[in-house]
Amino acid sequence: MATEFAYAKVNLALHVTGQRADGYHLLDSLVAFAGIGDSLRADPADRLTLAVDGPFGAEVPAGDDNLVMRAARLCLGDRGAALRLTKRLPPASGIGGGSADAAATIRALMRMMLEQGKPPAPINADQGAAILALGADVPVCLASHPARMRGIGEQLDWLTLPPCFIVLANPRVEVPTPAVFRALAVKENPPLPDALPGWTTARELADWLALQRNDLEPPARQVAPVIGDVVAALSGLPGALMARMSGSGATCFALFADEDEARDGAEALQSAHPGWWVAAAPVYPGRADMDQLIRATT
Repeated sequence: MATEFAYAKVNLALHVTGQRADGYHLLDSLVAFAGIGDSLRADPADRLTLAVDGPFGAEVPAGDDNLVMRAARLCLGDRGAALRLTKRLPPASGIGGGSADAAATIRALMRMMLEQGKPPAPINADQGAAILALGADVPVCLASHPARMRGIGEQLDWLTLPPCFIVLANPRVEVPTPAVFRALAVKENPPLPDALPGWTTARELADWLALQRNDLEPPARQVAPVIGDVVAALSGLPGALMARMSGSGATCFALFADEDEARDGAEALQSAHPGWWVAAAPVYPGRADMDQLIRATT
C-alpha cells in the first residue's frame, strides 16, 4: 500500500506569452503548492480499479477517462492496482486538482512498486512526453515543488519561496478553460523578468507579485464576473498582502505572512459567503522529501 498527497497548485503569477501553431498557449508562470489537497491510495491488485470519495467525490467520474486512470495505465501497462482518490479540492477550479491527482498517482504507484521490490525504471523521454500529454500542469505537480514554469509546462526551474500562508476561495461557478482562452484578446504578452529576486519574506514576495499579472484573470472575469467579487473579498481580509486569481479560475487566493491571520481570514470569509469553498494553508517553500523521487524520475 502507498499513499500520496495531491497538493493544490497555485499560479502566483501567470503570463501568457504566445500561442503555438498547434493551438497550445505558451506560459511563463510562478507556481507554488499549498498544504491542502486530495489524497491517493494505491494497493496491489489483479486489475486496475478506481474508487472516489471525499467532499467532492460525487463530482468526479471514476471511469477510464479520469486522469488518475490514465496516469495509472501509463505507469502500470497491463498490470493492476486498486486506487482510491479522496477528493477535497473542487474540480475544474484553476488549482491543478486533476493534474495533482494524476501526479500523485504516478508517485504512489512508484512507491508501491518499490515496496514490492520492483524498482521503477527512470522516466525516459517518451514517457516524459506522455506525462506532459496528460496535462500541462502534471510535470510540475509531479514534484509539487515551487517552480517557474515555461513553454507549455515542460520547462521547469525549481525555486525556493519564503515562508508564507494562503487563503483560497472558489465561488463554485464553472469557468471553462477554453472559454477563458477564447476571451483572451492578446496572446503575446511580456514574460516574467529574466532574473527572479531572492525573496526572503512574504512581504517581499507579495510586493513583487503585485507588479506581475495573471493574464487569464480579465477574460475569466468576463466569463464569470463573480471572480472580481472574490478577489475584492480576499483583498479586504486583515493581513492580506495581495490577491488575484489562480490559473484559469475560478479559485482566487490571498497571501499572508501570519498563519493566524490567514486562518481567521478564511473563517470570516466562509462565514460571509457560505456558498463559497474556502481554505487556509501554508505555502511550501520547497519539499526536500521529494529530492530522491525527483532524481529517480529524471
